[in-house]
Amino acid sequence: MLELFISSFITLFVIIDPPGCAPIFAGLTAGATAAHRRSMAVRAVVVAAGILLVFALAGEPLLHALGIELASFRIAGGVMLFLIALEMVFEKRTQRREDRAAKITEEEADDVSIFPMAMPMIAGPGSIASVMLLTARSHGVEQTAVVMAALAANLSLMLLALLAAGPLMRVLGAKIEAVITRLLGVLLAALAVQFVIDGVMEQLR
Repeated sequence: MLELFISSFITLFVIIDPPGCAPIFAGLTAGATAAHRRSMAVRAVVVAAGILLVFALAGEPLLHALGIELASFRIAGGVMLFLIALEMVFEKRTQRREDRAAKITEEEADDVSIFPMAMPMIAGPGSIASVMLLTARSHGVEQTAVVMAALAANLSLMLLALLAAGPLMRVLGAKIEAVITRLLGVLLAALAVQFVIDGVMEQLR
Protein backbone atom coordinates (compact mmCIF):
# COMPACT_ATOMS: atom_id res chain seq x y z
CA MET A 1 0.00 0.00 0.00
CA LEU A 2 2.90 2.34 0.79
CA GLU A 3 4.35 1.84 -2.69
CA LEU A 4 0.97 2.63 -4.24
CA PHE A 5 0.67 5.80 -2.16
CA ILE A 6 4.18 6.97 -3.07
CA SER A 7 3.75 6.28 -6.78
CA SER A 8 0.30 7.94 -6.82
CA PHE A 9 1.55 10.92 -4.82
CA ILE A 10 4.53 11.52 -7.10
CA THR A 11 2.42 11.15 -10.25
CA LEU A 12 -0.19 13.62 -9.04
CA PHE A 13 2.42 16.02 -7.64
CA VAL A 14 4.15 16.29 -11.00
CA ILE A 15 0.85 16.80 -12.85
CA ILE A 16 -0.92 19.11 -10.37
CA ASP A 17 2.35 20.99 -9.68
CA PRO A 18 1.66 23.07 -6.52
CA PRO A 19 4.98 25.01 -6.77
CA GLY A 20 4.20 25.95 -10.37
CA CYS A 21 0.59 27.02 -9.76
CA ALA A 22 1.36 29.18 -6.72
CA PRO A 23 3.20 32.05 -8.47
CA ILE A 24 0.64 32.07 -11.27
CA PHE A 25 -2.09 32.44 -8.65
CA ALA A 26 -0.15 35.29 -7.06
CA GLY A 27 0.13 37.02 -10.42
CA LEU A 28 -3.57 36.60 -11.18
CA THR A 29 -4.61 37.94 -7.75
CA ALA A 30 -2.22 40.89 -7.58
CA GLY A 31 -4.06 43.84 -6.03
CA ALA A 32 -6.65 41.72 -4.20
CA THR A 33 -6.95 41.97 -0.43
CA ALA A 34 -5.34 39.28 1.71
CA ALA A 35 -8.75 38.03 2.83
CA HIS A 36 -10.04 37.86 -0.75
CA ARG A 37 -6.91 36.03 -1.86
CA ARG A 38 -7.27 33.49 0.96
CA SER A 39 -10.93 32.88 0.14
CA MET A 40 -10.08 32.37 -3.54
CA ALA A 41 -7.28 29.95 -2.63
CA VAL A 42 -9.57 27.85 -0.43
CA ARG A 43 -12.40 27.95 -2.97
CA ALA A 44 -10.09 26.95 -5.82
CA VAL A 45 -8.76 23.90 -3.97
CA VAL A 46 -12.22 22.82 -2.73
CA VAL A 47 -13.78 23.10 -6.20
CA ALA A 48 -10.82 21.33 -7.81
CA ALA A 49 -11.07 18.56 -5.20
CA GLY A 50 -14.75 18.07 -6.03
CA ILE A 51 -14.05 17.94 -9.77
CA LEU A 52 -11.19 15.46 -9.40
CA LEU A 53 -13.21 13.30 -7.00
CA VAL A 54 -16.10 13.08 -9.45
CA PHE A 55 -13.81 12.13 -12.33
CA ALA A 56 -11.85 9.70 -10.15
CA LEU A 57 -14.98 7.78 -9.21
CA ALA A 58 -17.16 8.21 -12.31
CA GLY A 59 -15.02 9.87 -14.97
CA GLU A 60 -14.80 7.27 -17.69
CA PRO A 61 -18.50 6.28 -17.64
CA LEU A 62 -19.48 9.97 -17.66
CA LEU A 63 -17.26 10.85 -20.62
CA HIS A 64 -18.41 7.81 -22.58
CA ALA A 65 -22.04 8.61 -21.83
CA LEU A 66 -21.62 12.17 -23.12
CA GLY A 67 -19.55 11.11 -26.10
CA ILE A 68 -16.65 13.36 -25.02
CA GLU A 69 -13.01 12.45 -25.44
CA LEU A 70 -10.27 13.59 -23.05
CA ALA A 71 -8.49 15.23 -25.97
CA SER A 72 -11.34 17.72 -26.12
CA PHE A 73 -10.56 18.76 -22.54
CA ARG A 74 -6.93 19.29 -23.45
CA ILE A 75 -7.74 21.51 -26.44
CA ALA A 76 -10.43 23.55 -24.66
CA GLY A 77 -8.29 23.99 -21.56
CA GLY A 78 -5.31 25.05 -23.68
CA VAL A 79 -7.31 27.73 -25.50
CA MET A 80 -8.70 29.16 -22.25
CA LEU A 81 -5.28 29.19 -20.57
CA PHE A 82 -3.73 30.92 -23.60
CA LEU A 83 -6.23 33.78 -23.33
CA ILE A 84 -5.36 34.22 -19.65
CA ALA A 85 -1.63 34.11 -20.48
CA LEU A 86 -2.02 36.92 -23.03
CA GLU A 87 -3.63 39.11 -20.39
CA MET A 88 -0.78 38.39 -17.97
CA VAL A 89 1.93 39.21 -20.52
CA PHE A 90 0.37 42.47 -21.72
CA GLU A 91 -0.92 43.43 -18.24
CA LYS A 92 -4.49 43.74 -19.50
CA ARG A 93 -5.80 42.24 -16.27
CA THR A 94 -3.92 44.85 -14.25
CA GLN A 95 -5.29 47.72 -16.34
CA ARG A 96 -8.83 46.36 -16.25
CA ARG A 97 -8.65 45.89 -12.50
CA GLU A 98 -7.48 49.50 -12.03
CA ASP A 99 -10.31 50.78 -14.24
CA ARG A 100 -12.88 48.81 -12.26
CA ALA A 101 -11.43 49.67 -8.85
CA ALA A 102 -13.24 53.01 -8.70
CA LYS A 103 -16.57 51.41 -9.58
CA ILE A 104 -16.71 48.22 -7.55
CA THR A 105 -15.63 46.97 -4.16
CA GLU A 106 -12.86 44.47 -3.53
CA GLU A 107 -15.44 41.78 -2.76
CA GLU A 108 -16.78 42.18 -6.29
CA ALA A 109 -13.35 42.12 -7.91
CA ASP A 110 -12.33 39.46 -10.41
CA ASP A 111 -12.55 35.99 -8.89
CA VAL A 112 -10.04 33.55 -10.39
CA SER A 113 -10.83 30.71 -7.99
CA ILE A 114 -13.09 28.75 -10.36
CA PHE A 115 -11.48 29.76 -13.66
CA PRO A 116 -8.64 29.44 -14.30
CA MET A 117 -7.34 28.12 -10.95
CA ALA A 118 -9.75 25.29 -10.03
CA MET A 119 -10.10 24.34 -13.69
CA PRO A 120 -8.05 24.01 -15.79
CA MET A 121 -4.97 24.87 -13.65
CA ILE A 122 -5.49 22.43 -10.74
CA ALA A 123 -8.18 20.10 -12.09
CA GLY A 124 -6.92 20.20 -15.65
CA PRO A 125 -6.82 17.57 -18.39
CA GLY A 126 -3.62 16.08 -17.03
CA SER A 127 -4.79 15.74 -13.43
CA ILE A 128 -8.22 14.49 -14.52
CA ALA A 129 -6.62 11.87 -16.73
CA SER A 130 -4.20 10.90 -13.94
CA VAL A 131 -6.84 10.33 -11.26
CA MET A 132 -8.99 8.42 -13.73
CA LEU A 133 -6.05 6.18 -14.65
CA LEU A 134 -4.91 5.63 -11.06
CA THR A 135 -8.38 4.70 -9.83
CA ALA A 136 -8.98 2.47 -12.87
CA ARG A 137 -5.79 0.57 -12.01
CA SER A 138 -6.77 0.21 -8.34
CA HIS A 139 -8.29 -3.05 -7.16
CA GLY A 140 -10.75 -2.87 -4.30
CA VAL A 141 -11.80 -0.18 -1.87
CA GLU A 142 -8.48 -0.12 0.01
CA GLN A 143 -6.34 0.70 -3.02
CA THR A 144 -8.84 3.31 -4.19
CA ALA A 145 -8.68 4.88 -0.71
CA VAL A 146 -4.88 5.02 -0.96
CA VAL A 147 -5.10 6.88 -4.28
CA MET A 148 -7.62 9.29 -2.76
CA ALA A 149 -5.23 9.87 0.17
CA ALA A 150 -2.43 10.72 -2.26
CA LEU A 151 -4.77 13.15 -4.03
CA ALA A 152 -5.76 14.74 -0.71
CA ALA A 153 -2.11 15.18 0.24
CA ASN A 154 -1.36 16.95 -3.03
CA LEU A 155 -4.37 19.25 -2.71
CA SER A 156 -3.29 20.12 0.84
CA LEU A 157 0.13 21.09 -0.49
CA MET A 158 -1.57 23.13 -3.19
CA LEU A 159 -3.57 25.07 -0.61
CA LEU A 160 -0.45 25.82 1.43
CA ALA A 161 1.39 26.95 -1.71
CA LEU A 162 -1.43 29.27 -2.78
CA LEU A 163 -1.73 30.81 0.68
CA ALA A 164 2.03 31.48 0.83
CA ALA A 165 2.35 32.82 -2.72
CA GLY A 166 0.77 36.24 -2.11
CA PRO A 167 2.90 37.31 0.88
CA LEU A 168 6.05 36.09 -0.89
CA MET A 169 5.29 38.12 -4.01
CA ARG A 170 4.59 41.23 -1.88
CA VAL A 171 8.02 40.90 -0.28
CA LEU A 172 9.63 40.87 -3.71
CA GLY A 173 8.07 44.23 -4.61
CA ALA A 174 5.83 45.57 -7.39
CA LYS A 175 8.50 45.81 -10.12
CA ILE A 176 9.87 42.33 -9.57
CA GLU A 177 6.32 41.02 -9.29
CA ALA A 178 5.46 42.59 -12.68
CA VAL A 179 8.49 40.96 -14.29
CA ILE A 180 7.66 37.59 -12.74
CA THR A 181 4.02 37.90 -13.78
CA ARG A 182 4.97 38.54 -17.41
CA LEU A 183 7.48 35.69 -17.37
CA LEU A 184 4.88 33.34 -15.91
CA GLY A 185 2.44 34.54 -18.57
CA VAL A 186 4.88 33.42 -21.26
CA LEU A 187 5.36 30.05 -19.54
CA LEU A 188 1.60 29.68 -19.15
CA ALA A 189 1.14 30.42 -22.85
CA ALA A 190 3.64 27.68 -23.68
CA LEU A 191 1.80 25.28 -21.38
CA ALA A 192 -1.49 26.20 -23.06
CA VAL A 193 -0.06 25.54 -26.51
CA GLN A 194 1.26 22.18 -25.30
CA PHE A 195 -2.24 21.29 -24.07
CA VAL A 196 -3.63 22.03 -27.52
CA ILE A 197 -0.85 20.08 -29.28
CA ASP A 198 -1.37 17.08 -26.99
CA GLY A 199 -5.11 17.19 -27.62
CA VAL A 200 -4.72 17.41 -31.40
CA MET A 201 -2.10 14.63 -31.49
CA GLU A 202 -4.36 12.42 -29.37
CA GLN A 203 -7.26 13.03 -31.75
CA LEU A 204 -5.10 12.13 -34.78
CA ARG A 205 -3.95 8.80 -33.38
